[in-house]
Amino acid sequence: MAAPKILCDTAGMTNERWLECRMHGPKGDIPYTVGGSDVAAIFGVSPWTTPLELWMIKKGKIKPAEKENALQLEMGHLLEPITAHFYAKKTGNRVIDDTNLYQHANFKYALANFDRRFERASDGEKGILECKSCTYHKAGDWANGAFPTYYELQLRFYLAVADVNIGAFSSMWGNNPDNDMAFPEITRDKAKEDMIFEKLEYWIWSLEHDVPPTMDNIPSKLALDSLARIYGASEPALPTIDLSRKYEGELRAILALQDQREDCKAEIKRIDEEVEARSVRFAELMKKHEHGVLETTTDKILIDFVTKTSTRTDTKALKKNYPTVYADVVSSSESRKLKFSVQSKAI
Repeated sequence: MAAPKILCDTAGMTNERWLECRMHGPKGDIPYTVGGSDVAAIFGVSPWTTPLELWMIKKGKIKPAEKENALQLEMGHLLEPITAHFYAKKTGNRVIDDTNLYQHANFKYALANFDRRFERASDGEKGILECKSCTYHKAGDWANGAFPTYYELQLRFYLAVADVNIGAFSSMWGNNPDNDMAFPEITRDKAKEDMIFEKLEYWIWSLEHDVPPTMDNIPSKLALDSLARIYGASEPALPTIDLSRKYEGELRAILALQDQREDCKAEIKRIDEEVEARSVRFAELMKKHEHGVLETTTDKILIDFVTKTSTRTDTKALKKNYPTVYADVVSSSESRKLKFSVQSKAI
């Protein structure tokens, strides 16, 4: 291995210019690139992007989708200095800012911006620090020294580009550094690194030879959302597609599952109606009381009959009485949902 090449300093760049540099290098002379945030998507383990969507973006066939969690991403960016600060305070390691865009010494498509670098207090060895933030319900991903696979792939990619042997995360999900942060470390692993770059080499080949990836093994909701973003709104003028008989088995399986779901909905409705029927007597007993209890030798059966007030906007009245205000506040969104049905042929 050898030290990476510094392509440019990204400090002060506009976001648009930074994206241009990441996509094709600062001179625009790299046909296809891979950045650290791309690696998990290429491996099909990103929670946000499928391999096909990323491939279409890299080919210039579609633009990156507007991020639904843009505010969360902005918050994560703003929290980077804080997570870096407490990493230094908790570990004693020296944290170093680095705004350069780097290129791998051997794989010219591999580009990287690092959140921070660090210098280990115990021996002065240098490493790469990735600053992460998440919500409380994701805190378990960082328990007992663990970290998400999609972040591990990103950091191992960075270790390879930087040609350093150690990396660390500073992850935060609350405002108590003693309990709401984790600082797991990783050491460079040549076998994992070779596996990563073997996959990336094939990825670049697929771009060069127009071989798009499939949706195999991608979580279904992510795949459907991604395909909706890739292909956009439906076009009513397009003709009906005639499908091959090879798809009949899968389509009939979907129809059978839909019938099963309707049966379940009917059973749930029947149960709900029975619960309501049995509840009438207890509504009579509760009158204006909010809580009731029946104690047995082993447990208590609790009843709640609490008044709750909810408010909602009467959109019909708003549109009728204040049409200008309605026009200012109304918003629309597009969605596409697959629907399956069967129709008998006339004999």
